[in-house]
Amino acid sequence: MTDVLGVLVIARNGDRTEYYQDPNTYESAYTESTALGAAESHQLGSFLRSTYMSSSSPSYIADMKTDLVDTHEVHVHAKAGGEGPVVFDSAIALLQGLFPPNLANKIVLANETTVVAPLGGYQYVPIETVEPGNDKSLEPWTDCPAFEQHIADVYSSSEFRETAKAAAPFFGSVRDYVFGRPTTLENAIYDYMSTELSHNKTYAHRLPPTLVEQARGYADFHENAIFSDKDVGGIGNLAGRTILHTVLSSLTRIAFNGDPLQFLLIETSYHPFISLFHMLEMTKENPEIAAIPNYASALAFELRRGPAPEDRDFIRIKFKNGTSGGFETYHAFGHRSDIAATEFIYRIENYAITSQKQWAAACSAGLEDEWLHIGTQNAISSTIFAVLAAVFLLGMFILSKFVKSARARAQNTRIRLADDEVSRPHLSQSQYPNYGTLSNVGPGIVPF
Repeated sequence: MTDVLGVLVIARNGDRTEYYQDPNTYESAYTESTALGAAESHQLGSFLRSTYMSSSSPSYIADMKTDLVDTHEVHVHAKAGGEGPVVFDSAIALLQGLFPPNLANKIVLANETTVVAPLGGYQYVPIETVEPGNDKSLEPWTDCPAFEQHIADVYSSSEFRETAKAAAPFFGSVRDYVFGRPTTLENAIYDYMSTELSHNKTYAHRLPPTLVEQARGYADFHENAIFSDKDVGGIGNLAGRTILHTVLSSLTRIAFNGDPLQFLLIETSYHPFISLFHMLEMTKENPEIAAIPNYASALAFELRRGPAPEDRDFIRIKFKNGTSGGFETYHAFGHRSDIAATEFIYRIENYAITSQKQWAAACSAGLEDEWLHIGTQNAISSTIFAVLAAVFLLGMFILSKFVKSARARAQNTRIRLADDEVSRPHLSQSQYPNYGTLSNVGPGIVPF
């Protein structure tokens, strides 16, 4: 029997309006959340609460505060990419289900007046937005020449051309239902059809049966080809390689007894799910997940500790595809049970992209700002920069005192000193540590 120490959850956004991506670059167009999407994400939040914060659940995190959120124990990242605020909105809705309003969320003032937070004790959980302009961890494929070449290579591959040829009759039959949109495999039109089917009553009555299912099948083929790679470290797995840095560093933090982190939520789009499924070899025995995950899906990495005397740490991977059903357990790298945390890290850590410089090298892109980083290292480099800046200013203050004193002595002895020249030292970019094992973990090497 293993106990859950903490969990990292990657969640997909809920329902939204039509979403367009350029088929050659994957640049996104703006889209908006819907009430249905908010309800789906809220339902997922309630499910996660019953799974990890209920004492009757086998996955209960025993030491975690569950009524009122402790922001030291819970961290949230939300993608803020080209599609607009839809992912952030989904994170808000999920957190409303994860930490619902509680009348205990109150304060007693000096005059003994009790004030309860609005909306019956609403809990305001901080969310760190991840914008691709300064952090590539959740949208690494934009402005990436190598990824654009990968897309072109997929479209020119024999498998893609054969599938496009086989799909020609379908795209011919669906032309009257997409109203001028390109009907080719490169421009998979499933998103438009499914959005209209959900939101447009007239369209839902007019669309013949089976067409949307066929469109979904071709969309799954398309996205699986784009966001996967035969090589684990290949450019097709870029979406998984950048998010992997946050996954590994957060699991390492959870494993360290001196770190309060127990629950990390990454709210994002569907793209990294596909890459991670392939990188962890989950698709070999479960080919059905080599596809677009449904709205409000969740991929959980549970860190579990075995019984004494060994106290070994294991990772259990669970996936919930959309709002129906619960978690199903999947195994990484051909294992038949939970994988040892040290093995999991050892087998995958070298493929993680941990810095802007590594991303630029993978993308064959120029590096304009070497202070940009991937994932959780942003906060670390900011902290390091602040510390170095403070040390520098203190040194300048001491030096100025010394110079003034020296000049005073020089005036007294009628000796003129040459002007001092002080140059600011170059601040080199911090390198992120290697997480080979959990046994060497300490607070100094587990930045977040």
